[in-house]
Amino acid sequence: MNMRPSRRRGGPPAGPPAGPPAGPSASSPRSASDRGGRGGRGAASAPRGTCWLYGQHAVQAALENPARKLRQLLVTAEAQETLAARLEGGFPIQPVRTERGALDTLCGPDAVHQGMALLVDVLTPPDLDTVLEQPGPVLVLDQVTDPRNIGAILRSAAAFGAVAVVMQDRNAPEETGTLARAASGALEIVPLIRVVNLSRVLDALKSRGLWVVGLDAGGGVLDGASFHQRRVALVLGAEGAGLRRLTREHCDEIAGLAMDSRMESLNVSNAAAVALYEMFRHR
Repeated sequence: MNMRPSRRRGGPPAGPPAGPPAGPSASSPRSASDRGGRGGRGAASAPRGTCWLYGQHAVQAALENPARKLRQLLVTAEAQETLAARLEGGFPIQPVRTERGALDTLCGPDAVHQGMALLVDVLTPPDLDTVLEQPGPVLVLDQVTDPRNIGAILRSAAAFGAVAVVMQDRNAPEETGTLARAASGALEIVPLIRVVNLSRVLDALKSRGLWVVGLDAGGGVLDGASFHQRRVALVLGAEGAGLRRLTREHCDEIAGLAMDSRMESLNVSNAAAVALYEMFRHR
């Protein structure tokens, strides 16, 4: 995030086709090149409108989310025992035993799947009016595209009481196992809302009483205490580029983070965490 923050010196998609759950069998999973669709190179692909989630926190959170439509759960023997001990109501879907090597092939050699993968329908997000019925800040991402960053931002949003993360649809990555794993379960907690026009959304948030603060250079230091009586929408720009001109113009104010002068900027997900904490500690 090219923020150059203020510093203190010295200091609804289409569902999958009808029929049995899609995905590899427990004994002979298809290779990445055979699966088709998005992903490739061993990344988990899935029928349109679905995605593979993997890793303990992402899978458990999805299994416990009544809004999730579950398709297929692949687990090793050890992972099944782990999940069984953590799921209070038992398995909402019948697990299918598989081998770790099969999951390596499905999820990719670098994926930390922890012996489990879950095929689910992509979540249908609520509309903005429904989200705003709950108290808490809103995060708006201006062309942030890295799924790991977005997942980490969702995790911070859940930790510090944000009610939604809003993104422009044409620049937003799809819901994937990579994003869900980085979110560590927060994808099931904080809605990820995709919109066509970000500037219109900022105006809509203002009309609903939110104060829109862009995190970028050129403003004062973000001070959560000053927003004690106001509900805030925090707007963060992409790595390197920062906020676009039109996005900046639709903010009520621009503010940076208090940082040591020896550092110019933070990764966008770290900046989101610091800004959300600053707001949270003054609630």
